[in-house]
Amino acid sequence: MFMHTVAVLFVSLYFLVPPAQAVQGVQFDTTIPMSKKGTATYYVPVEFDGVAKNELMVDTGSDYVTINEATLELLKERGKLDYVKQVGGTMADGTDVIVPIYRIANLNIGCCCIIHDVEAAVFKGTERQILGLSALKKVAPFALS
Repeated sequence: MFMHTVAVLFVSLYFLVPPAQAVQGVQFDTTIPMSKKGTATYYVPVEFDGVAKNELMVDTGSDYVTINEATLELLKERGKLDYVKQVGGTMADGTDVIVPIYRIANLNIGCCCIIHDVEAAVFKGTERQILGLSALKKVAPFALS
């Protein structure tokens, strides 16, 4: 039987601590519940511009928020994103890819952590969506606990 454990993502929306200081001991303004799925893989509830609700894997090693084609199409239908550019990169398995980047006006993590103008990469053929640094760096400092 698979057990779910809950962790918490702490986010400071007011940038109270300069990046050079340690996050330890800082009071955070917002807490967001995380669910653990598998070994050390955490997910948070995310809503894209009020239309697409998903659970995204938290990945501090990913430069961008990543969305799948289904989320892209839903946001396109509702006029909730803008094309920005294409970027090239190397996947964890060594494969080189070129992916489109879109700007999503609002991304809401949990219930009350709204981040504006988040760039998201779109990967074909994947279901997993990722909360990466293009969003997380906008709310730094943050802590996983």
